[in-house]
Amino acid sequence: MPTATVNATRMELMRLKHRLRTALRGHKLLRDKRDELMRRFLELIRENRALRTRVEEGLMRAYRSFNVAAALMSAEGLEQALLYPCRSTALEVGRANIMGVETPVYRFQTRVGVEGERYPYGFAATSGELDGAVDTLTAVFPDLLRLAQMEKTTQMLAGEIESTRRRVNALEHVMIPDLEENIRVISLKLEENERGGAVRLMKVKDRMLAESAAGRRRETAEALGLLS
Repeated sequence: MPTATVNATRMELMRLKHRLRTALRGHKLLRDKRDELMRRFLELIRENRALRTRVEEGLMRAYRSFNVAAALMSAEGLEQALLYPCRSTALEVGRANIMGVETPVYRFQTRVGVEGERYPYGFAATSGELDGAVDTLTAVFPDLLRLAQMEKTTQMLAGEIESTRRRVNALEHVMIPDLEENIRVISLKLEENERGGAVRLMKVKDRMLAESAAGRRRETAEALGLLS
């Protein structure tokens, strides 16, 4: 049913038809965008699941090594060994555009303080398990950063998918049906007005024909009266 009272004029009908064409095009574009976002989202979800499993396995190995090292070393010795790191990491946050959604891109660069130095401690007073934990964390760090990027990207895509879905539903179930109904109502009123106008013209024509016939009869009667 129409959402509001509309003027039953041809100008209004043309305006509503133009809005309907625009709404239909917008609906198709938004629906295509929603479908493509869903495809990208599902791809990220599958990649995210595999990456999360790999990161969790790496972190578990690192934690096990740290626990063994903590059992073999004193708490003060472990804290002293890791007190001064020999590496620093610079993180840069960029942007990537996915179907109009600005998603983050994380890049990092690791700097080593002393050339060739891998560990921030000596080997005499530390356990080999600590070396394994540090190596495992170093190896898992790129995957961990990639996982954080993917988690944020999927979160943003999910929000955009929901927003696009609401707009598609609003167009599909509210705006387009209302426009179509208003167009139908105006078209019916215009057709009714045209039929009413045609009936009036026919009545005027019949009246004019009747008046013309009556006039001819009077003229004939007058002529006959003059002849007699």
